[in-house]
Amino acid sequence: MAGDAREAGARGPIVVQKYGGSSVADVDRIRAVARRVAATVAAGYRVVVVVSAMGNTTNELLALARSVSPNPGRRELDLLVSVGERVSMTLLAMAIQDLGVPAASFTGSQSGIITDENHVAARVVEVRPDRVREALDAGKVAIVAGFQGVSRRREVTTLGRGGTDTTAVVLAAALGAEHCEICSDVDGVFTADPRVVPGARRHDELPLDAALAMSRAGAKVLLADALEHARRLGVRLHAAATARPPGSGTALPPGPVPEEPVAVVVDAGLELVAAAEPAALAGLPLRAAWWAGRALSALVDPRNLPGGVPAAPGRERRGPVAAVSLVGRRAVADAEVARRAWALARDADLLGLVAAEATWTAVVPRPAAPDLARALHA
Repeated sequence: MAGDAREAGARGPIVVQKYGGSSVADVDRIRAVARRVAATVAAGYRVVVVVSAMGNTTNELLALARSVSPNPGRRELDLLVSVGERVSMTLLAMAIQDLGVPAASFTGSQSGIITDENHVAARVVEVRPDRVREALDAGKVAIVAGFQGVSRRREVTTLGRGGTDTTAVVLAAALGAEHCEICSDVDGVFTADPRVVPGARRHDELPLDAALAMSRAGAKVLLADALEHARRLGVRLHAAATARPPGSGTALPPGPVPEEPVAVVVDAGLELVAAAEPAALAGLPLRAAWWAGRALSALVDPRNLPGGVPAAPGRERRGPVAAVSLVGRRAVADAEVARRAWALARDADLLGLVAAEATWTAVVPRPAAPDLARALHA
């Protein structure tokens, strides 16, 4: 019977499944993923699995590098951190094989993920998945190391934080996959973070542009870069929990942001910076900027800045803040919705307000963000 399933899978449609670090954090979880993959094969699919490093492996490797050198070279960092995904991909291949399902693991370079030369934050420029296709045609599950690729100069590169999502999407496009499933601890996309807003509800289906707007506002379930690739390449996405069977979670078909608000998003990892002129903000990862009197206020994401926002002439750090966003076209276009949202934000000690396209964002002190999120959601 297992042989019949493998033969059907060798002829069936392709599905790409991505599993993040928490999904493969230990041996028991790796075995659980292996069982989920085997169930997908038994359902008649040819399966490509893209995996992240186990648990906090990437952070541990970065810390190890910085214990050796306060300023490690970006090329060597890429070589070092790419090891994490190689560990998880090979262990998962062994676990799948142990269930009687043929499997083979591949690094990013072996999978044909070709990138530019920008170490630590490379962009995918081409995908040549010849070896992955050969494995599928031979009836094997192909397991790919996410987050990494190779430049045309044959240098190992990495795609930056969350790059495993991008790997999965571009492979799905190159292979003509039926869909790409992004698996994590969360069972789909919710109207808010359930840990912050107890009444948050899961979307069974959400247009891709709405998920992209949520990601740009700071939602962590899906990576904005991967969603942009999916929209451009026409990849059908599905967000699901690793612990749930295939097909659960949220479907993300192509489509625009709906009129009605679909989510409240909190990003509590931002800094507020004041500047005398725009030039003083050069080099900072800006989320938004606005004039407040004669000063320029900017919302900065410091998470990719070692040591936080650096001091510089003409700018001043005003401290940690949160961005609380309401996603949906009426949040911006409907004056009554905007007025009610503004009144709630004003009571939360509003520091700044930004409205663009289909996202309305209030900047508030971090301690005020959870209560504002709950009020907006209600």
